[in-house]
Amino acid sequence: MLSRTPPLLRPRDGDALRAELRAVAGRANVPVLFGGEVSAGTLHLTEFFGTRTNGLKGLVIPPSSGLGGRVVLQRQPASVPDYGSAMSITHHYDRPVLGEGIRSVLAVPVLVDGASRAVLYAAVRESMPIGDRTAEILVQAGRRLGTEIAIRDEVDRRLQMLGVLDSNRGNASAAVAEGIRDAHAELRGLAQSVPDGPLRGRLRAVSEKLAALVNDEVEAGDTPVTLSPRELDVLAHIALGCTNNEVAHRLSLQPETVKSYLRAAMGKLDAHSRHEAVVAARRLGLLP
Repeated sequence: MLSRTPPLLRPRDGDALRAELRAVAGRANVPVLFGGEVSAGTLHLTEFFGTRTNGLKGLVIPPSSGLGGRVVLQRQPASVPDYGSAMSITHHYDRPVLGEGIRSVLAVPVLVDGASRAVLYAAVRESMPIGDRTAEILVQAGRRLGTEIAIRDEVDRRLQMLGVLDSNRGNASAAVAEGIRDAHAELRGLAQSVPDGPLRGRLRAVSEKLAALVNDEVEAGDTPVTLSPRELDVLAHIALGCTNNEVAHRLSLQPETVKSYLRAAMGKLDAHSRHEAVVAARRLGLLP
């Protein structure tokens, strides 16, 4: 989470924030962009594009203070067309903001489960409203970043669960194994819902760790069968008892596409039914 020290495998959330600001800079005609993460309700400004001074760097903004603190507290975008004379905000930060030459500012909260986890800003050096196009681009960036953080949180939650289960592996019950299988299938579906890249790879790697928890006797890389990611996605949900239509709904596929992946997996596993395919995949350590 943004408010905690990142786990070993979790990329730095500030890097994701910077990437979104960079994307906004490439699409919107706005001279100044900046933002920061929210920790324990307090906003820390760390990322900047287009600034001329160091006045804003490292500012710590508590809830309700200035425009950013107001946005953190209210969890809604807000703007002021003339920062220095705005009546809707406190003026604790007039010196660094006005010293940067900023007049008009838009702030957008990044929300995860209803809580503000970061704030993105766009600003101009004239007393004029931020344009609708820039506002929409910034709002979209905030939504993307919120989704990214939510996925990272879920991965961390699963990794923590792995640690708990691993420490109690000898006492794993059938109920725990079933929970692992459900989590495995959920992660497979979640991986497919994000753009191809490192995060998708991390989600699939975590799902493989879950499979390994229930298949201690199978060494990684020992299996002679290789299923494609989509074939494994489908089979993971079949293992939960889902029908083809239910799998299609969960994975945003057509039912015929699900049948095609299932047939391919069954062929590779030399299975004559979906049940045999699941049993074979578990025996090979491909499924938990």
